[in-house]
This record gives sequence, C-alpha cells and structure tokens, in this order.
Amino acid sequence: MEEEIFQRLMYVLNQLVSWIAAGAMVFGGVVPYIPQYRDIRRTQNAEGFSTYVCLVLLVANILRILFRFGRYFETPLLWQSIVMIVTMLVMLNLCTNVRVAAELNTKRRSFIDFDFKYFWLWSRFTDYLQCVLAFTAVAAYITYLLLDSFLFVETLGFLAVFTEAMLGTPQLYCNYQNKSTEGMSIKMVCMWASGDTFKTGYFLVTQAPVQFWICGLLQVFVDFAILFQVYYYSRYPQKPVSHTAHSTSAKAL
Repeated sequence: MEEEIFQRLMYVLNQLVSWIAAGAMVFGGVVPYIPQYRDIRRTQNAEGFSTYVCLVLLVANILRILFRFGRYFETPLLWQSIVMIVTMLVMLNLCTNVRVAAELNTKRRSFIDFDFKYFWLWSRFTDYLQCVLAFTAVAAYITYLLLDSFLFVETLGFLAVFTEAMLGTPQLYCNYQNKSTEGMSIKMVCMWASGDTFKTGYFLVTQAPVQFWICGLLQVFVDFAILFQVYYYSRYPQKPVSHTAHSTSAKAL
C-alpha cells in the first residue's frame, strides 16, 4: 500500500516537473523582450532594439513549424514557435509606431513598393505582416511540394534552428569591432546563456531532432563567448570608456 502511494506520488511529481519544464520552454524565450517592450514604450525610443532580430526570429520559427510537418518534435517546441512569432509581431508593431512617430521624413515606404533598399524599413505594421504572410505562403508551398524528400526536410530543420542559433553573432562581432562591451546589458546576456543552456538540455532529454541540440550547443557557445568578452574587455580595456550608454538589442532564449 505504501509502495503504491509512493509510486503515485512520484508519478504526480514527474508530471508536475514535466509541465513546469514545458511551460518554461514555451514562454522562456519571450521573457527578455518584456523589459525591452516596456522600455521602448516608456521612452518612445526604439533605436536600441534592432527589428532585424524580429526578422530572424520570425523566419526561424516559421521554418521550424513547417519542419514539424516532415519530422515530429515535442509539442511544447511547436507552441514555443507560435508564442515567439506573436511576440515578434507585437514588438514590430510597437517599434514601427514609435519610429514613424519620430521620423521627420513624411514619405511612406511600403512592402508592395518592392524596393530592396528599404526592405524591413517600412512605415506601417501591415507591410511587415504582408511580408511575413507572403514568406509563409511561399515556404509552405515549397514544403508541400518537397515534403517527401528526406534531404529537404532535414535541411529545413537545420536552417530553422541554425538561423536562430546565429542570432547572437552580430552582438559578438559588434563587441569585437568596438573592443568593448560598453552599453551592453550583462543581465540580458546572462538570461540568454541560462535560457539557451536550459533549452539545449531540454532538447537532449526529450530526444529532439539532432539539428535542435547541435544548434542549441552553438547558441550556448556564442552566449559564453560574449560573456568572455565582458570579462576580457573589462579586465584589459582596449579603449577609453565613454560616458554615453547605449541600449542593446535582444535575442531569443
């Protein structure tokens, strides 16, 4: 009797841990964007946040959802992509409204102008939405045609997670060019590192497709490389420290 109660208790505990881990997986990626969103809304200044972060994450998560049609992976990872897409659209809406309100140039740029020079620099949120829908439709159609190709499906999965894994490299390169991490939020980078470490562990435990955990390890490597830059440039300053602080852009966990 006691053994049966113990087994039931362990089952409930395992289920609870699984739900908590799944919830952290689904919503953990959007946590860094909450303070970023509040800061932009409070200051009405979006210069510290690159909308190209939104572009990369939208592409990566749309491709990940399409990958699931060819290769099954855990449902929390699917919901994570959906939540991230919604979050990036919300961020785009805010940044577009703030930027347009501050622009002196009255000329409006739109997606249907098909001017590559102003790609992802449009004046209305609906233009970004049209671009996302157009990309989704084209990618979905190509996926439908090539869904039986093992090589295409595996490549699609790799592109999805590799795109997201490379999101931290612009910050890494920017720090290297400046020979400084001044203006970069160390707290934010620590959130990246902890989130990516948890995510990679989740991939390994749930036996997610190999592309997921390989690119997860790459993300962790980039995060810790940035943290090493923080240590190195603070210990061995390469240039005089300026008193002007700049906001940093965010990335996915």
